[in-house]
Amino acid sequence: MSLHLASIVMFAMSTEVRWPELLMFGALMGCGAVCIEATRRLGMPAGVSRDLLSAWWLPVALLLPPVYSLFAPIVLQVLLQWRVRATVLYRRVCSTAAIGLAACSASVLFHGLVPDSSVLSRGSGPPILAAIGAAALFAVLNTALIAIAAHTANPDISWREVLWDRESVLLDVVELCLGVTVAVGCGLNLALLVLALPPVVLLQRSLLHAQLQAAARTDSKTGLLNAAAWQREADTEIVRARRTGETLALLIIDIDHFKRVNDTHGHLVGDQVLAGVAATLRSQLRDYDVVGRFGGEEFVVLLPRADIHEARRVAERLRSRIGRMAVPADDAMITVTISAGVALMSVHGDDLIELLAAADLALYRAKELGRDRICIPVVQPAAPVLAEDPPLLVEDAPLLTEDPPLLIEGSPRLVDGPPFFTEDPPLFIEDPPPDPQPL
Repeated sequence: MSLHLASIVMFAMSTEVRWPELLMFGALMGCGAVCIEATRRLGMPAGVSRDLLSAWWLPVALLLPPVYSLFAPIVLQVLLQWRVRATVLYRRVCSTAAIGLAACSASVLFHGLVPDSSVLSRGSGPPILAAIGAAALFAVLNTALIAIAAHTANPDISWREVLWDRESVLLDVVELCLGVTVAVGCGLNLALLVLALPPVVLLQRSLLHAQLQAAARTDSKTGLLNAAAWQREADTEIVRARRTGETLALLIIDIDHFKRVNDTHGHLVGDQVLAGVAATLRSQLRDYDVVGRFGGEEFVVLLPRADIHEARRVAERLRSRIGRMAVPADDAMITVTISAGVALMSVHGDDLIELLAAADLALYRAKELGRDRICIPVVQPAAPVLAEDPPLLVEDAPLLTEDPPLLIEGSPRLVDGPPFFTEDPPLFIEDPPPDPQPL
C-alpha cells in the first residue's frame, strides 16, 4: 500500500492534467460503475473472485498516463465495498494496491513502447502487440501480488491454490481480449463505449453466476464440498466404479474431542481447527479424490481406484499429519487427533448408503477402542450351509451361532462383538469355516 501511495505522488507530480483525458477516465469509470450496479443483485462470492472489471482499467492503463491507472482501482473498489459486499478492509486495500501497481507497470511498459497511444486505434500490428504484452504483464503482476498477499495472510494455503489453474488462465485471456478491444474502440470514439458496455455486463453476470453456483457447493468454514454436493459427486464416482469394475474406498473422519476445543478456546478457534484439518486433507489427497465436510467435526473422503491397503495407508497418513498439526490460540498451540472408519466398495457395501453405514460403524468402533486410530470392518463370513440329504434331526444338529466369533487386533482369544479390527495388525476373516460333519 505504501508503494501504491508513493507511486501516485510521484506520477501525479509529473503528469499534466488535460480535460480530454479526464473525460475518458470518467467515462471508463462510469462504465465500471454500471457493471457493478448491474451485478449488485447477484452479490459476490467470498474470497478471491473474478469480476471482469479489467475491461475498464486496462483501457485506462493503455490510453491514459500511468497516474490514472493508479486511481482507477481505488474508484471501483470503493464502489464494490459500498454497493456490493463489505469485506475486511485490509483485504480490499491490498487488492486495490495490487491492481493499481500492476496496471501502472503495464501503462509504463505500453507508453514506453508506443509513445503516442492514439495509434492503437489505427489497428496496426506493433501497437496491438504492445497492448497485448502490457495486458499480459498486468495479469502476471496482479496474480503474483495477490498470491503473495494471500499466502502471507495464511501460510498454510498452498501456492497452487492462489496461482493459476486452467480456469483462471482462461479468464485472464478473456480479460486481456476485452481490455484490448475496449481500448481500441475507446480510442476510435469515446461514444463506442455505449456499444461495448452491454456485452461486458452480460459476460460479467454470467461469470458471477457461475462463481456463486460454485460457492453454493462448498462449505463456508472449510472450503470443502458441503454434504449435499459431496453426495452428488460420490454417487457419480460410485456409478462409474461399478460400471468399470474399479475399486473404491470411503473414509469417515472425526476430530477427537472437538467439543473440548470449542468449550475451552471458543468457536472461532474451533473454526480455525476445522480449516486447518481441511487444508491438511486437501494437501494429502489426490486431485480426483472427493473430500467434503459431512457436518460438525466429521469429514468424508472418497478414494477412487483405491483398494483396502491403499485406503489404510491414506487414512494412516492423514491421521499422522493431522496429529502433528498445531493451531495457535492465545498463548497456546492446539493439537488434535482424528479417528477414521474405512469401507471398501463391493466388500462392505455396493452403494453409497451401505458404504457410509459400514464406515460409520467402523468409526464408532475406533472411538470405543480409545480414539486416534483407524478401524476397518472385517468381512462377515458366509453362514455354513447344512446338507439337506440326509436330513438331520434337530436334537442331533450341531449348534450354530448367528455371528461367528471374531479375532480383534490379532488376539488369539475369542470374543463376541461387532466385526471390526484396528489397523495394526491388518487381519481379514474372509474364508468360511469348514462345513460341519453330520453326527
